[in-house]
Amino acid sequence: MSYSLTGEAKTLPFESDDIYKVEAVRRACELLKAFSSDTEVLRLRDLVARTSISTTTAFRLIHTLEQQGLIEKVGRNTYRSRVKICNAPQYRFGYASQGEDCTFAQEWSDSIVQAARRHRVDLILLDNGFDPDLALRNADALIDAKVNIAIEHQFDEQIAPAIAAKFRSAHIPLIAMGTAHPGATYFGGNNQLAGIMGGRALGRWANKNWNGRVDELILVELSMAGSLLRSRLAGIESGVRETISHIGNVVRLTGKGQFGGTMELVRRHLRTTHSRRILLGAVNDPCALGALSAFDKAGWEGEYAVVGQGGAIEARRELRKPNTHLIGTIGYFPETYGESIMCIAHTLLRRETGAAAVFTKHQLITAQNVDRLYPNDVLFRRIPSRSGLPAARH
Repeated sequence: MSYSLTGEAKTLPFESDDIYKVEAVRRACELLKAFSSDTEVLRLRDLVARTSISTTTAFRLIHTLEQQGLIEKVGRNTYRSRVKICNAPQYRFGYASQGEDCTFAQEWSDSIVQAARRHRVDLILLDNGFDPDLALRNADALIDAKVNIAIEHQFDEQIAPAIAAKFRSAHIPLIAMGTAHPGATYFGGNNQLAGIMGGRALGRWANKNWNGRVDELILVELSMAGSLLRSRLAGIESGVRETISHIGNVVRLTGKGQFGGTMELVRRHLRTTHSRRILLGAVNDPCALGALSAFDKAGWEGEYAVVGQGGAIEARRELRKPNTHLIGTIGYFPETYGESIMCIAHTLLRRETGAAAVFTKHQLITAQNVDRLYPNDVLFRRIPSRSGLPAARH
C-alpha cells in the first residue's frame, strides 16, 4: 500500500469517515493530547502550534475544558493538563533535516513535527546543516537512539549510499528527501515535472509579451545538487524549448542555493551579457528572489522574467507586488508533508510493499491564484531567517 499526494486532497488511512464522530470532542481531545505529560505547562500559542487548531477555537475549547476541570490555568495565558497521560508514544522516528535556512524548510520541518505529535510518535530532530560529514554523524546518532524509522533530508548524492548503508545495516527503514538514497523510499518533488511546469510558464510568458523572441535563458543551479535537482533545471530548459522556437543562449550559474550568493552571481553576469530579453529559471525561491534583486540593483534596462521553485511565502509575497518580474513559482506545498511522511512510515513499519517514490503535488502559483491557494498569508508575521530573507511564522 502506498500513498501519493498527486491531486486534490485525499483522505489518509489514519483519518476516519465515522459519521458518529463529534468534531468538537475530537478537537478537545487533540488539545489534551498535546500535553506531553501532566506536569508540562503550555501557552495558548503552543497548543495552537501543536494541534493546528485555530486560536479562537482553541481558546474556547480550553476555556470549556478548564471549567470542567480537565485543564488547569496556571498563569495569565498558560495551562496544564489535569488528565494523566497514559498513551506513551508507540514509535520513535528520527528526522535529520538538511538545514532550516528558509521558510520553505521551516514549514517542511514544522509539518513533520506536528504530524508526529498528532500520531503520538516520539520524534528526534537533528539538523544536517548542509554539511555531509555532519549528516553522516547524525545518521550514527539516530542509529544509536534506536529509531524505528529514519527520515533523511540532504542533497549530497555522494554520501547518500553511505548513509543508506548505515541504516540498512541497522535494519532501520529509511525515507529519503532531497536526493535518492539506495534502497530508501524517496519522498519529495517530482523534479523533472516541476521544472517543465516552470519552463512552460516562462515560455508562455515570452510568447505573450515578446512574441517568443528570447535572447538568453539563465538557469541558476545548486552546486551540491544530485541528479534529482539537476533534472529540475533540465526540466525548466525543456519546458522553455517546447514552448518557444528559439533561445539565443543558455547560461548556467552555479551557487549554493541562497539569496545573497545568487544575487551576486547574477549581478556579475549582467555586467558582461549583451542580451536584452532574459528568462531566468531558478532551482528554488531564494535563488529566484536573489536574481530579482540582482536585476534591480544592476539597474537593468532590458526586459526579464523569472520563475521560482517551491512556493515559499517570500515568493508569494513577491507575486502580490504590482509589476513584479516574478511570473510564478511552482508550489510544492511543504505544509502537507508531515501526514504523507507518517503514511509512508506506517506502511514501512507494517512491512508492506510501498512505492519506491512518493511525489508531492505541484501547481504553478501566480499573481492570479496566490490568494486562492494561500488565503491566510496575511495572518503571517515576519521574523528574521538565517537566509537573510524575511521568514514567516504563525
